[in-house]
Amino acid sequence: MEIGVPKETKDQEFRVGLSPSSVRVLSDKGHSVYVETNAGVGAGFTDLEYIQAGAKIVSTAKEAWDRDLVVKVKEPLKAEYPLLQKDQLLFTYLHLAADRTLTEHLINSGITAIAYETVELASHSLPLLTPMSIIAGRLAVQFGARYLERQQGGRGVLLGGVPGVMPGNVVILGGGVVGTEAARIAVGMGASVQIIDINVERLAYLETLFGSRVQYLYSESLTIESIVPQADLLIGAVLVPGRRAPILVSGSLVAKMRPGSVIVDVAVDQGGCVETLRATSHTHPTYVEEGVLHYGVPNMPGAVPWTATQALNNSTLPYVLKLANQGAEVLKSDAALAGGLNVQAGRLVHPAVCEVFPDLA
Repeated sequence: MEIGVPKETKDQEFRVGLSPSSVRVLSDKGHSVYVETNAGVGAGFTDLEYIQAGAKIVSTAKEAWDRDLVVKVKEPLKAEYPLLQKDQLLFTYLHLAADRTLTEHLINSGITAIAYETVELASHSLPLLTPMSIIAGRLAVQFGARYLERQQGGRGVLLGGVPGVMPGNVVILGGGVVGTEAARIAVGMGASVQIIDINVERLAYLETLFGSRVQYLYSESLTIESIVPQADLLIGAVLVPGRRAPILVSGSLVAKMRPGSVIVDVAVDQGGCVETLRATSHTHPTYVEEGVLHYGVPNMPGAVPWTATQALNNSTLPYVLKLANQGAEVLKSDAALAGGLNVQAGRLVHPAVCEVFPDLA
């Protein structure tokens, strides 16, 4: 099969769909991989490394897109809509529940689009979302700590505190992979940490990881309303696979937070769980609303592309191989990949996304 790897076009998105090592595996299996020139440079991979791995370097995005299977990292942007082709396979993150325009273009193109974030195992785990969730959770605290600095517009709080001074308070909405990893870094920094989740069993599991270093709270409106105003750093880590994230923090509640506090919402690519949060970019990552610094970059792992590309490829490569070997037929036999199917032959097919856009189903 011919596989295309275009250069990512999202603002400061330096990850790449396939690493040279993944290209080598595909080439050894007899597949032809076409990589747009400099697609991997931001992640530390040169065109020469791709050539040595067996890839062919092409000079334009169109040449990379004009293949049976296109492997990307982030969703196609407006400039890429004309490159979508009927009966083509697209394998990438999509997050369609937060993007009606992209959903409509995918449907109209006739492409078969499989989203990393909805590939689901029988255990209900999300193997292609997990590696980036780990990175995003860790970065959420790293970035949050930075933006709490006074020079960045924050309150001037050191999360770990010092002897004689209270540490910063980190409130994490959601105890899944993102929330767990955020807690791991926040605890390591010495911050005071509270995790709020609706799943009591998950909270019990988190207690086995962090013990008394974290406070575990059941998610209900009154709890959220009492805890959020005390946060120096509020992290949104809520995930409902395939659906828009629920709004847990209203604008009026944000207004009760202390000036210079920071919100980092990792759920922004699914709409965000904070009412005042909107998508930003690595070039312009923050804005102030209600006196609170908001960070809403939807492709956070793009900040660490060398690590993120390899972590993503470790998980995606087995599925890329299945698609390359069997094409769309594999969707009939592989339940996990079938769960990732969002759009096929001009139809919106993923149940959760259909609930968001019933008129498109």
